[in-house]
Amino acid sequence: MLDTVQPSLAALPPVESDSLLALIALCNADPRPEKIDVGVGVYRDAVGNTPILRSVKKAEKLLWERQRSKGYLGSRGDVRFAQLLRPIVLGRHADDARIDTLQTPGGCGAVRLGLQLIAAANPAARVLIGTPTWPNHPPMAEGCGLEVVRYPFYDADRRVVRFDAMIAALETARPGDVALLHGCCHNPTGADLDPQQWHTVTRIVAERGLFPLIDLAYQGLGRGLDEDAEGARGILDACDEAIIAQSCDKNFGMYRDRVGTLFVKTADRDSTAKAMAHVLQMAREMWSMPPDHGAATVRTVLDDEALAADWRAELATMRERINTVRAEIARADPRLAYIAGQYGMFSMLPLTLEQVRALRDQHAIYMADSGRFNVVGMSDDALPRFIAAVIEAMDG
Repeated sequence: MLDTVQPSLAALPPVESDSLLALIALCNADPRPEKIDVGVGVYRDAVGNTPILRSVKKAEKLLWERQRSKGYLGSRGDVRFAQLLRPIVLGRHADDARIDTLQTPGGCGAVRLGLQLIAAANPAARVLIGTPTWPNHPPMAEGCGLEVVRYPFYDADRRVVRFDAMIAALETARPGDVALLHGCCHNPTGADLDPQQWHTVTRIVAERGLFPLIDLAYQGLGRGLDEDAEGARGILDACDEAIIAQSCDKNFGMYRDRVGTLFVKTADRDSTAKAMAHVLQMAREMWSMPPDHGAATVRTVLDDEALAADWRAELATMRERINTVRAEIARADPRLAYIAGQYGMFSMLPLTLEQVRALRDQHAIYMADSGRFNVVGMSDDALPRFIAAVIEAMDG
């Protein structure tokens, strides 16, 4: 008889815990009523709530009245939902038949599916990721069997994009390597590329034959719906092949409903059809059919002229609050002035790990160890206390 060791789940190696999930658990366990959670990445209004948008509530009521079945959607999900998003995401490329799309479970599902497609086409592709980045980017790429190449994206001392380092990384990449780009509202830094920088990045990606994968998770929460998508649209202008992973979780405030979309472009319609056949098979293997409710709600909003207009107004209100809070924090101290020139829900404070932990212990203020914080993670009433505590920590 062969002397073999019985495989066991107990032999699995330990997993490094997710620091953000650990932070959420710490905050939830803190009994202090004055605690401030600027670690979790959800929009909060002036009174500290994460509201359900009016337009979303009305659409959900219409769904309740009209929906007659909970039958499967199919692997593409809600086809009309995806069609309605095309002009919002793609703009001038909305009618390009070389671009196809399907619904995914959140933007995360879209990023993973896009990486899986790239890995199937080119297993040797490396994924160039600027750091810091969203913590799930590298493990998703590695989970698809792709090598990750990190380069410095943000200068934490000068509070600016390290554009020279980014360009150096792109210019030394191999044809077929993946340039993973944040479409707007960079997470975690808030430091976006300006139009000229986008132009330079686009030129290099196209000239060197890199594969652009754009994570467009916060469209509309920075400068505006069209402005936030212009970098992605410029890539589509210049590149025969590209992937955009889009999320409605943030700009519709539907975090727990997981509403995303994958857009795939190739050089011609036949190649796109072939690529989408692979995408649909991969989606079938990963989640079979995407969930209905969130996409059906977004579709109901966008298919109704009045609801769509109301959604755009609500999105503008969220964007204005983000930018107003940024300006207020920036006015409080010259060392924080850079925050007014950044975009989206996140920025990084000039704090050491010890200072971050002191804020947690002494003031019940919870943020990531890196100093990354959610600009609108607190109510208006809590903002002065937050600013005062941060300045006290910086002063030592």
